[in-house]
Amino acid sequence: MSGGDASYTFPDGTIQESPPMHIVGPTSGAILTRAQGPLLVVGMGLQPAGWAALLGVDASAMLNRVLDGPAIFGPAMARAADAMLAVAGIDERIAIVEAFVRGSIARADGRTLDFARQIDAWLAGSPSPDLDDLVAATGLSRRQVERRCNALYGAPPKVLARKYRALRAAVALANGEATLDELIDHGFYDQSHLIREMKHFTGLTPRQMRTEPNLLAQLTMAQRHALSGQVSRLISDT
Repeated sequence: MSGGDASYTFPDGTIQESPPMHIVGPTSGAILTRAQGPLLVVGMGLQPAGWAALLGVDASAMLNRVLDGPAIFGPAMARAADAMLAVAGIDERIAIVEAFVRGSIARADGRTLDFARQIDAWLAGSPSPDLDDLVAATGLSRRQVERRCNALYGAPPKVLARKYRALRAAVALANGEATLDELIDHGFYDQSHLIREMKHFTGLTPRQMRTEPNLLAQLTMAQRHALSGQVSRLISDT
């Protein structure tokens, strides 16, 4: 990030300033971003397996936190940032990011990738997936599943199920693919439950999501929808 100041307000109420080069850890709900521009921002989202390969730390220890990038990656990140500022086009900047990531990533752990795929399949398989099904699919104990899920995603399986149920409902509502009444049948107890969950995980009520999604929400949904067929439905549908 170059040219201005920004901060994040996390679900637990803490406000943290964002260094020019930074990493946002997993979050327990919607976060509020404030910025004073003009700003140049280049960013990317990490899937859990990518988090493990790039950072190699327990994701739950970084919950609702902003981390200084160079403190983790060293001067290589600062060099990449300087190189991005020296070029004008987005494609050139993305190429620099890709080179930095390839140079920083550790060798993928096959067990981590397999576990992430099992979690993703479990989350995508039902609006309200049953934890016993995940335990059976992984062959691990319930305690092992919870511990590994916390380390990789920063949250236990039941919280992940709530999160992705709310995100799928929000996207379906914003895209006009379902009504509020239809979404209640997708794992919510009633309308109040749906409103609370969507507000918690997106920062917007169903009415706001349907009629006035903020610019970041619009861009996020549009970009992910454009990836349909190229990535997991867990990503493109949320």
